[in-house]
Amino acid sequence: MSTNNDVAVLGVGMHAWGKWGQPFVKYGVAAARAALTDSGIDWQDVDLIVGGETVRNGYGGYVAGATFAQALGWNGARVATSYAACATGAQALDTARARILAGLSDVALVVGADTTPKGFLAPNAGERWDDPDWLRFRLMGMANPAYFALNARRRIDLYGATPEDFAAVKVKNAKHGLNNPYARYRKEVDVAAVLASPVVADPLHLLDICATSDGGAAVLLTSMEYARKKGIANPVRIKAISTVTPTFPQTIMDMPNFSTESASAVPAPELTFKESIGHAAYEEAGISPKDIDVAEVYDLATAIELDWMEDLGLCKRGEAERLLRAGDTTIGGRIPVNPSGGLACFGEAVPAQALAQVCELTWQLRGQAEGRQVEGARIGITANQGLFGHGSSVIAAA
Repeated sequence: MSTNNDVAVLGVGMHAWGKWGQPFVKYGVAAARAALTDSGIDWQDVDLIVGGETVRNGYGGYVAGATFAQALGWNGARVATSYAACATGAQALDTARARILAGLSDVALVVGADTTPKGFLAPNAGERWDDPDWLRFRLMGMANPAYFALNARRRIDLYGATPEDFAAVKVKNAKHGLNNPYARYRKEVDVAAVLASPVVADPLHLLDICATSDGGAAVLLTSMEYARKKGIANPVRIKAISTVTPTFPQTIMDMPNFSTESASAVPAPELTFKESIGHAAYEEAGISPKDIDVAEVYDLATAIELDWMEDLGLCKRGEAERLLRAGDTTIGGRIPVNPSGGLACFGEAVPAQALAQVCELTWQLRGQAEGRQVEGARIGITANQGLFGHGSSVIAAA
């Protein structure tokens, strides 16, 4: 693999996920300071800070880049803020990487943090008829779990998946998260417990669906030259960041939209949107799915993890359940998925979660994921999908 477009990950840090009731800045600053400590770099040497912004239901959130810069202590660094719904952290990371590769920055700190409301995300007050996210609540009453359930039902109809398969994803991820000190939920469950939890949107139960959480994550990137000057010859490197948008027509429903585009006049693209996210990352990194040792994917609901395994090419279409049942996706299996515990154990802290995945890959590739280590991991991939055509995949290598 070429190192021409590599950037170094010299520091990562997180604030534990939970419901802490504090301002999001507190979590972001804690994660940022942890990343700085991990890197051994002083805050005064950071020349760029990129913040992940929280936006819900079409409303702008916080000017996160400058907010974090001020909270850490004004040091004159350049600043940027990114928003891409659940892909926000990866887009912020890409902004930092681009400036480093352009020679405009040497040391960039990327931070995302969130304080979430209780329960499933719901619309804010007001009328916004041009906002598809607001419209799906107003016209159809569809909170996120309804979409998750439609995707799950699709897997049942197409591939013979069962509610027991979905529950087994939760069981696996709960076991993975037991030894993750940043996870909100650190308790084993069994299939029976998942199936006994209340049905939220058939066929999904409460324990199939991730919570909304408070939390923060941060990643410190540098140029490879800067890393060498610091005496770090072989840091974890970012090999690719994909932030592609969909290609018309989209023939598979994607949240928050509730209709699909017809392929009667224009042929459907070769790849679906989610398939194209991973494909672009592989192409940029110059690798294939066969090279991946560990994956952190977007498991807002258990069935969605199974979708992502196929979308990323980790197995053929319709084979995810078979890999799950064989134990291939657990730690110690052929391709461990979500060794961190995933959103099943963390919950959503929207601007932070794509960065949290990169933190986990970094610990895995360094061999520092104590209690959940994927032995011999050298290359890892992440995947996220956000509202409004946002998606991301990050490939990191040791």
